[in-house]
Amino acid sequence: MVSELDVLFAALPLLVVGVLLVGLLWPATRAMPIAWLAAIGVAAVVWNMPPAWLAAATIEGILTAIQILWIVFGALVLLYTMMLAGAFDALNRSFATVSEDRRIQVVLVAFFLATFLEGVAGFGTPAAVVAPLLLGLGFPALAAVIAALIGHIIAVTYGAVGTPIIVGIREPMDSVFRIRTALESEGVTAAEFSVNVAAWAATYHLLVGVLMPFIAVAMVVYFFGERRSIRPALEVAPLCLFAGVAFGVPYWFSAWYVTPEFPSLIGSMVGATVVVGALRAGYFVPDEDWEFPDQSEWPDHWLGDIQPGDRGSVLSSEPRMSLVRAWTPYLLLLVLLVVTRLVEPLPALLQGETVTILGRELSLTLWSISTGVGQFTIGLVSLEWAEIFGTRIGNEIDFGYVPGMWLLGSALAAMVLFDMERSDATTACLEAARKLVTPLIALVFVLAMAQVMLQSAAHPDAPPQSMIVVLAMATATVFGPAYPFVAALIGALGATLVGSNTVSNITFGPLQFIAAENLGISRELTVGSQAVGGAIGNLVAIHNVVAALATVGLVGQEGRVIRVNLVPLVYYTVFVGVWTVLFVYVLFPDVF
Repeated sequence: MVSELDVLFAALPLLVVGVLLVGLLWPATRAMPIAWLAAIGVAAVVWNMPPAWLAAATIEGILTAIQILWIVFGALVLLYTMMLAGAFDALNRSFATVSEDRRIQVVLVAFFLATFLEGVAGFGTPAAVVAPLLLGLGFPALAAVIAALIGHIIAVTYGAVGTPIIVGIREPMDSVFRIRTALESEGVTAAEFSVNVAAWAATYHLLVGVLMPFIAVAMVVYFFGERRSIRPALEVAPLCLFAGVAFGVPYWFSAWYVTPEFPSLIGSMVGATVVVGALRAGYFVPDEDWEFPDQSEWPDHWLGDIQPGDRGSVLSSEPRMSLVRAWTPYLLLLVLLVVTRLVEPLPALLQGETVTILGRELSLTLWSISTGVGQFTIGLVSLEWAEIFGTRIGNEIDFGYVPGMWLLGSALAAMVLFDMERSDATTACLEAARKLVTPLIALVFVLAMAQVMLQSAAHPDAPPQSMIVVLAMATATVFGPAYPFVAALIGALGATLVGSNTVSNITFGPLQFIAAENLGISRELTVGSQAVGGAIGNLVAIHNVVAALATVGLVGQEGRVIRVNLVPLVYYTVFVGVWTVLFVYVLFPDVF
């Protein structure tokens, strides 16, 4: 048992995050350094964490942040390359010109294009691209933001080529001694556990998220139609359900039988192809197009500084390149990721291991060196810092394995394929670098805070439970056998606070694992529910909402967006909770 005072102290950093970010609407660049200082203070005073361990845990968080930012940088370089080359004009045209019906545009653009962008880039990219596109197509600014935020949620668990699973689940499960020991006792590695979590998360998403295209359409027609009614959404319900299944089946198959990097990419690409083909063949097309009321009737809060326009304001009159050529960089990315993850022994080689090829040992490790601040292992495409400041804490960055390397490679290939001017290529890189400034500050401090909380019981003079373990034990005690029902909600609250599924998984994934362990229920199923909840929280995460509103000139309407998006948030958390309870206690009680 833990004392109420210990629980209060353990929760203090998260309470600081909640008050500053949600209550006072501070930006993460201001709030997270204070939350990190709160974690440092609690860990030092209450958990007796020595300065060297505090510094080592902070550095571990910084190294994880660098790995995430490496992925984001590659994703953004590719995104800006595609935009500057005109490739996105062709991609947008393929979605937006299929139908004039606003409901169909929501399905194609706000669902399929948004989930695709989440799969390749993540970190707020879908709303930043899709909301302005919908605005240009003639959507009210507020409707564009709501549709873009709702449409991409099912893809967030595997966003940025699997970052929330690779970094958010695998890394903390491997870094927390108690969890690593539990996994090893079952003969399971952290990497294998994270793959299993990804598969179960896809199962929850398939069962609940199949209705998300319909919900996105229903929210738009109900709140932005001539009268408040979902009848226009019911008219396209067969299309929406078909779209959900067309996305969900390959998405689920990919999570179970390929890798955690690909579900969102494969689901969106396959699903969009099937749905567009069906629409062009005349299936699921409504008898009459649905349109918004005349713009003169729109309330002021629907509009921002940027006015809606017709398709001509977003898409050129003629596509600058063929659709096949426009898709080529992303197809190349898919091939590169498949090869580097499934073709042995490349995965091990790129992660710094020594492999045997044709009878000869091969390693990309260049040298190792021991210093007063730790053990450094430097490889051709990796960097490891072990025993930081003499502690047991360490971390590594696999530059060649994480998707950042291959996103950059695809971007460079795209620059050649599109015959880009050197100035445009430079602009793509500089714009991507500029976009990293704010996430750099926020991610460094939020991950440093998370690692201090995770490692607070790792030093020799520590209490038996870390701050995260204390919170886990208290939560499990409060909810008891009903805990699986709220596991997704906890993940959603985490993402709401920190604005990231990845960071929610890093912070709350170990909590969920230990809570499940204490209750004697499946850890894979419970952490899988966390991974889903971390995605759902992006619906109302302040960072995402503000960023999306800024792209359509509507900053200041955060409250309206959050209130509206609470509807799909409640739907998702409740039904994922129900399925988690059924899976844990009835259908799959023996899953690890």
